[in-house]
Amino acid sequence: MRGKLSQKVLNLKSSGIRAFFDMANEIPDVISLGVGEPDFDTPWHIREAGIQALQSGKTFYTSNAGLQELRAAISSYTKRKTGLTYNPENQIIVTVGGSEAIDLALRALLNAGDEVIYLEPGFVSYYPCIKLADGVPVPIRLTEENRFRLKPEQLEAAVTPKSKVLILSYPNNPTGAVMEKEDLEALLPVIQKHDLIVISDEIYGELTYGVKHCSIAGLPGMEQRTIIINGFSKSFAMTGWRLGYALGNHEIIEQMVKIHQFAVMCAPTISQYAAIEAMEQGDGDIEAMRESYNQRRKFLYHELQRLGLPCFEPQGAFYMFPNIREFGLSSGEFALKLLKEEKVAVVPGDSFGECGEGFVRISYAASLQNLKEAVNRIFRFLSRYRT
Repeated sequence: MRGKLSQKVLNLKSSGIRAFFDMANEIPDVISLGVGEPDFDTPWHIREAGIQALQSGKTFYTSNAGLQELRAAISSYTKRKTGLTYNPENQIIVTVGGSEAIDLALRALLNAGDEVIYLEPGFVSYYPCIKLADGVPVPIRLTEENRFRLKPEQLEAAVTPKSKVLILSYPNNPTGAVMEKEDLEALLPVIQKHDLIVISDEIYGELTYGVKHCSIAGLPGMEQRTIIINGFSKSFAMTGWRLGYALGNHEIIEQMVKIHQFAVMCAPTISQYAAIEAMEQGDGDIEAMRESYNQRRKFLYHELQRLGLPCFEPQGAFYMFPNIREFGLSSGEFALKLLKEEKVAVVPGDSFGECGEGFVRISYAASLQNLKEAVNRIFRFLSRYRT
C-alpha cells in the first residue's frame, strides 16, 4: 500500500511535538508545559452564544467565506485594534483555525518552485504547508543575540529571483519575541524592492506585555501586499472551536475562498456565532487573560534566572525559550530526561527548526501552582546534570 501513497506526504515528518506529548500523556502526574493552548475555559458568554445558536437551529452551512455578520464583526474589530479597514464582502475569509488560513494563503499564491522565506525557530506548520503547496522553503535562522528578531540584512541575503512570499510570525512561537514598529519598518525597503508578498501570522497579537503589537500591514505600502492571519484560539481561549480568519487583498482572498469551498465548504456554523460574541464583547476577557499570563511570565522568567537557565525576556505569546546548551544534552535528550525523571513536559527546541537545537520551549499557559511545582522539579533536574 505504501507505494500507492503520495511521495510528497510520505516525505514529511509527523509533528515532533505531538509524538512527544503522546508519550507524556502515558505518564501519570506529569506537569505539561508544552502544548500551546490556553488553560482558560472559553468565557461563558461566548459559549452561551454558541449554545443559543445550536438551540435556535443555526446548524446549517454558512456562505463559503463565513457568516456576513462575523466578517463584519472581524472588520470592526480589526479597525478598532489596528486602524486598518477591510471590506467584509471580499477581503475577509473565515477558516477552520488559523492553520487552515496559512495553508490556503500559500496554496493561493504559489506555483511549483516558488520560494517562501520563513523564520526559524518558528511554528511547526510553515515548512510542511509550503512543501504541500509545491513551494520551496527557505529558512532564516534567527539568533538569541538579536532577540530572535529578523534583521533586514538577513532578509536581503535570503532573497533570490524565485522568492515570492515572506512569512512573518510575531509575536513569535516558540520564542515569545516581538517585532516593534521600527523593526518592521527596517524590513520594508527589502520587501518592496523584491516585490514580496507577506503572510503575517498575528495569532498572538493580543498577547503582548509592555509593548504594543504592530501589524506590518499598517505600514506604508504594505496593506495590499500583506495577508494577515489571525484567529480565536489564543486570544479568546477557543482552541476547540476551530476558527480563524485571514484579511487581505481581495484577489488573493477570492482564490483562498475557492480552495476553501472545495476542501471544507465553510467553518463550523455554531463556532461562527460564538465568535461574533467574542469579537463584539470579548475585550474584557482578553485583558483578564493577558494580565494573568503576564503575572506568570514574570514569575517564570524570574525563576529561570534564579536557576541560572539563560533566557531572554519574552514580550509576547505565552512561551519562554531557555538555552540549555551548558548541560551537554541535545534538546530532545534534555526534554526526554526531564519528562522521565521529573515528570515535566517541555518541547525540544529543534521541533521548531534546526536553530532551535540547544533550547526548549516552556509554556506558561498553566496555573501558577503548576508552574511553581514545575520549577521545583526542574531545579532538582538541573542540579543533577549541572557540572
